[in-house]
Amino acid sequence: MRDLIIEKMYEWSKKPYQKFFKKNEPWNITPKELILLPNDSLGFHMGCFLLKYNFEMQPKLEDHDVIHVLTNTGVSVIEEIGMQYYLLGNGKKSAYLFMVIFVGTLFYPNRLKTFYNYYKRGQKAHQFYHLAFEKMLYKSLREIQFTFNIR
Repeated sequence: MRDLIIEKMYEWSKKPYQKFFKKNEPWNITPKELILLPNDSLGFHMGCFLLKYNFEMQPKLEDHDVIHVLTNTGVSVIEEIGMQYYLLGNGKKSAYLFMVIFVGTLFYPNRLKTFYNYYKRGQKAHQFYHLAFEKMLYKSLREIQFTFNIR
């Protein structure tokens, strides 16, 4: 039931967040085009991620999916909250991030150790959340992870 509430909150908040807070341009590429990129590239792995979960590219929110791929984070509610903790540890600060962390911690106090581990992983990585990922789609996923110490 908690997962369902969190998922509904995400659905309700996604459109206003895209419209009012995300100022970047949507990427002009599809998951099927991404998987045509070199097999070791970030773009290829992002395309595989999107197809594996049957996700569509969310305009202006593409970076979120890239971070899933870079950090090897799944898509369960706990993992989504954990990814926000990871980003907080990596230095990101946004109203949306703090809202997810607040609600996630409130709904899942028994997962604080898990969330703390995500936070610590984010601290160990070099700051990367702000990168222009669309320009990095041809780069090797492993090389990016190594360069930024992303685990």
